[in-house]
Amino acid sequence: MKFNWGTGVVLAFIGFIAFIMYFVVTMFADNRFKNELVTEDYYGAELLYQKDINKLEKSKELTVNVNYLRTNDGLKVVFPKGFDYTEITGKVFLYRPSNKQLDFETSIVSLSDSTLLIPDKRLVDGRWNIKIDWQYKGNSYLFKESIIY
Repeated sequence: MKFNWGTGVVLAFIGFIAFIMYFVVTMFADNRFKNELVTEDYYGAELLYQKDINKLEKSKELTVNVNYLRTNDGLKVVFPKGFDYTEITGKVFLYRPSNKQLDFETSIVSLSDSTLLIPDKRLVDGRWNIKIDWQYKGNSYLFKESIIY
């Protein structure tokens, strides 16, 4: 068999197709390349997004918004001082972009002061998205931020 340019082109195509097939199979089979959706019901969540926009705008009207700080005990969420902390309700959602199993939600039911402590044992070092959806005297507010813990 003679090796000419036609044979070389055919071998190049076969090599290229084999490389692409190897790449595709590796991407689907390897767990390192698994990507998860932010939410299971993506389109349903998108329809509710306007309510979140309204809450964010309401939060911008506050003179002092919700704040947070890292302590030895965990992440301390600090609500505005001028508000009666006994009337604050809502929920805190922490989303870990790299691992869905670490996501969790905590209810704000009854505060003993103007802070809420999320224990250190619940949080792993790294990037988190925090979403605090809270209500005070019939007004709804929203605080969203990416944090490094």
